[in-house]
Amino acid sequence: MASSGYHEGDWYKSSKDIQGILLDISGVLYNSSDDGGVAIPGSVQAVNRLKSAGFKVRFCTNETLCTRQVLVTKLTKLGFDIKMEEVFSPIPAVCHVLRQQNLIPHLLVHTDALPDFGDLVSSKASPTCVVIGDCASQFTYDNLNNAFRVLINMEKPALIALGRGKYYKDGGQLNLDVGSFMKVLEYACGCQATVVGKPAESFFMAALNDMEVTPDKAVMIGDDIVNDIGGAQACGIRGLQVRTGKYRPSDEQHPEVRPAGYVDNLADAVDLLLSNR
Repeated sequence: MASSGYHEGDWYKSSKDIQGILLDISGVLYNSSDDGGVAIPGSVQAVNRLKSAGFKVRFCTNETLCTRQVLVTKLTKLGFDIKMEEVFSPIPAVCHVLRQQNLIPHLLVHTDALPDFGDLVSSKASPTCVVIGDCASQFTYDNLNNAFRVLINMEKPALIALGRGKYYKDGGQLNLDVGSFMKVLEYACGCQATVVGKPAESFFMAALNDMEVTPDKAVMIGDDIVNDIGGAQACGIRGLQVRTGKYRPSDEQHPEVRPAGYVDNLADAVDLLLSNR
């Protein structure tokens, strides 16, 4: 692991103008596990300190294994001060797109996430698109094959992915994420997915617009070098990488993405940020 402090000077010494903080959830606030997960040491207090200092805070996650309400309930039980309207996740965003464009989805998502799709689940009309989210163990051959058949029978296959992560960390182990299965369907059907969620610019901008903060006055703190940090930086937002969650030491030699700084955890990031206020 690289030493603490690498690139710190590039961000916190010029952070007096920061107004909004975007936080990833899994791997930054808590580590998930079969029993609901555990808060990363210092992260509960770090969120409280940000809010007490007057920062606007939004939680940007590609979590699609459950509804937003279930996620907020879980985080509240872990001690976090978090409200559902502060959480930006791909499912509400994709539901807006589906209704706006009058699309009928074939849903390849986890059954625990279905309630967030509301009446879009019950449509009996022929699908006009496929929506793929993280299904975990429900990513079976049959489920993927059914989605493939829907897509391949369309004149112009329309695939929408709720994020494009390669892998995530759960229970101490790395697991394939939705982006890996998205690539399977893209390859099989000769199409390119529309991504709703990180790293899509529209996803980051929705959170910033909600805070009424411009990109140059915001920081994204995440554990995913590409989707959190790279996605934010493409929008003009400073990206800060934590060495928790799915972080791997090799991230610090990424050929394309160079974060504004690295910190060991969220608590360290907040210490540095507040030291310059």
